[in-house]
This record gives sequence, structure tokens and C-alpha cells, in this order.
Amino acid sequence: MKFVFDLDGTICFKGQPVSEEILTCLNNLENEGHEVIFASARPIRDMLPVLHSRFHQHTLIGGNGSLISQNGKLVYAKEFDQQTLTQILSFIKKYGATYLIDSDWDYAYTGPIDHPILLNVDADKLANCVSVGELRSIVKILLLTAADMEQLAEQLHTLPVVVHTHRNENVLDVSPQHIDKWNALQTLGVKAGEYIAFGNDANDISMFKHALHTVMIGNHVDLAPHAKDSIVLDELCEKGIIDRLKELAKEYRVVISR
Repeated sequence: MKFVFDLDGTICFKGQPVSEEILTCLNNLENEGHEVIFASARPIRDMLPVLHSRFHQHTLIGGNGSLISQNGKLVYAKEFDQQTLTQILSFIKKYGATYLIDSDWDYAYTGPIDHPILLNVDADKLANCVSVGELRSIVKILLLTAADMEQLAEQLHTLPVVVHTHRNENVLDVSPQHIDKWNALQTLGVKAGEYIAFGNDANDISMFKHALHTVMIGNHVDLAPHAKDSIVLDELCEKGIIDRLKELAKEYRVVISR
């Protein structure tokens, strides 16, 4: 069975790396014949610091599905088309929005110097922060502040893009049209009902809709209708995740040929 994991708020918390206890549990899943895939809103470069290096060769879905890395190499990147990008940039100018804009590796940043998002950006200094005009392709846009964020969101919804609103951070997360985590799984050849998904936010809805079994961490009003199972986000959350993974590994046991 394939197990697909979101990262932030699902198996890692407050910007800290995935704990060794959870990583060991994931290794045990693989030893029992299951496959582990990670699917995050983070671009690939920002997934690496929260995953131990022994997982860097795994299948990594980044940028909400706009990027895929396998065996340590980027194998898929979906960028905004030029017309749509030009319109987004015009809205950014119109509403005085600040942003974190990602290419397949480098990024552009104009937000506040103390914005919490910076804690998760290029922690290992793997990329370059450049002007937006210097980015060779643009795969994901986070809008951090604006003169009128609500009106900006309405304008974005008129474009051929995918927009997620992260309510806790009050940011708009914009991806190219048809890009989401389920789309990326399909690109990898994964079919509906062939995987178990763990997530915590609205950007996990697409992969929850097509999973065999779903586990929500915490309680998200939009994700909850698509979750078959949930784990309370408290001090016992990691133990709950590990216990549930052990149960699911047995329930969907894989017969390994020797």
C-alpha cells in the first residue's frame, strides 16, 4: 500500500523536522512492503530540511503538486503560463501585495522581515533569493500581505489558477491551473483507491477525495468531510500517528515475495 503524507501540521510541527520516532515508523512501513510518499505545499528545497537525508531519495511532491522529485532529482515542474502570470503580477502591483514566489528551486521574497513564513524558507541555504524577474520559471505564489486581501482573492479567482486560503497565516496560496496533490499522484501513475493519505489542511482535499483511507490531523472544517479518521492535535498527537500507522500497516498488510 502507498502511504502519502503531508508535512507541516501533519507529521512535523512548528517548523521542526519530522521526529525520529515518526521516521522510524515510516521505515518500518517500508520494511513491511509499503511505499512512503511525501506531498507538501513546500517546494522541494524546503521539504529537505524537515526530512532526514535517508528520505531525500523518496518520491517528494512539492508546491502543492507543481513539483515532483524522485531519487534526488526533479522529474516534473508545472509553471504558470505567461499570460496568467502577467495578470497575477498586475494584481500584486494593484493591491500592493507582498509575496514569496517560488521557481523550481530559487525564490523571490518581498514580505516583512519578521514574517513567520521565513522560518520555513530555504533553511539549509540551498537556493538564491532573487528578484521575480530573475526566476527562470514560477510554480507557486504565496501572497502574504495586501491592501485588501479579500478583494485580491476575488480577483485571483477569475484567473485559471488554484487558490488556497491558509486561514491561520492569513495568506493566499496560488498554483497553476489543475495543479494539486491528486494531480501529482496521477502524474506518478497512482490510481484512486491505491493509497492512504494523511493531511491537515484544505490543500489536502484533492488527495483525500481519491484515497482508500484518510487520516486528518487536528480539525479543519473544509477537510473534515473528506476524512474517514482523525487524530487530535495535542501533546499525544505523534503517539497517535504512530499507533494509527501500525494499525493501518497491519490492516493493509503487503505480502512480500522472498
